[in-house]
Amino acid sequence: MKKLSLLGATGSIGLQTVDVVQAHCDSFELVAMSFGRNVQEARKIIQVCKPSLVSLMNKEDSETLQAEFPNVTFMYGEEGLVAVATHPETEVVVNAVVGSVGLVPTLEAIKMRKTIALANKETLVTAGHIVMSAAKEYGVDILPVDSEHSAIFQSLQGQDDKAIDRLILTASGGSFRDKTREELKGVTVQEALNHPNWSMGAKITIDSATMMNKGLEVIEARWLFDIPYEQIDVLLHKESIIHSMVEFADTSVIAQLGTPDMRVPIQYALTYPKRLPLQGTDRLSLADIGQLHFSKMDQDRFRCLRFAFEAGKVGGTMPTVLNAANESAVQAFLDGAITFLEIEDVIERAMNEHQVIKNPCLSTIKEVDLETRKLVNLLARTN
Repeated sequence: MKKLSLLGATGSIGLQTVDVVQAHCDSFELVAMSFGRNVQEARKIIQVCKPSLVSLMNKEDSETLQAEFPNVTFMYGEEGLVAVATHPETEVVVNAVVGSVGLVPTLEAIKMRKTIALANKETLVTAGHIVMSAAKEYGVDILPVDSEHSAIFQSLQGQDDKAIDRLILTASGGSFRDKTREELKGVTVQEALNHPNWSMGAKITIDSATMMNKGLEVIEARWLFDIPYEQIDVLLHKESIIHSMVEFADTSVIAQLGTPDMRVPIQYALTYPKRLPLQGTDRLSLADIGQLHFSKMDQDRFRCLRFAFEAGKVGGTMPTVLNAANESAVQAFLDGAITFLEIEDVIERAMNEHQVIKNPCLSTIKEVDLETRKLVNLLARTN
């Protein structure tokens, strides 16, 4: 029985993780979890999975649930997140929160030598040099949950890492993949949230539409697999059947394929190096699909992807600025404060105005993150 802590239990990845746990209740036990404001969904998970520790965003909701579940310990805020991530019984921490809030609990879990199943891109984007250094120091495995990174990870099993020539991340193109930049003027929030292939949370769906999601994955791949940006490519693949590929020195390419179902990479991260059956998902039938389509990524059309490559290559605090500016800009768009195309504009301005700090410590990263959010929020208000 593998004991798990789940950060972000009521989000899209979190709920699918709970599905995996319930489908294999003889293999996994959820001992601790965190969530934000979705008390109704969290209540269901607590009733079914019976975790001993639960953390949430605010004190009031914590007190409400404590009265309902007297045998469960409730906490809130960052202290609660860290407590869930470092629960003494936990073996694997699934980080499924959205945003840079996942960084500190991940670092604390690493110090406690917990295996990290990582679905939170921002942890490596904002502080990849710190996180990977800590993982190496404490001998901790960081197992990717994102479908693209899981595909690369699976494709590398049994291979010589030194023979890697190129990582190829595939991208669906998101909600607006067939629209020109001119056609993107005036698109609505609802249109942006209509992803053609995947069911995801609002923030990640908007990131997919701007292609920032893929940009963050590029930076994450650089840290997970210790590969320079010059050896990372992105390929538009509308069907989301090939989840990513690895090209080797002898020109061989190994890919991982499957139907779009996030429970596959989630479960693999939890069972690695073993595999368990996965119920309730469609098996891949290439005969039924018939054709797969690919095309080059246009970084002038998808400017956020270009911003991510640029930020990653600059390094230092620039990826922190990229991430913080994007989080704030996406929220401003969801709130109706800026248009879809203005997401790119405010990110670019934040990056242009930033003075890069090389090899930043954690406190510097936090300061830069906060300063960037303040700038973007000001830009959104004065827009």
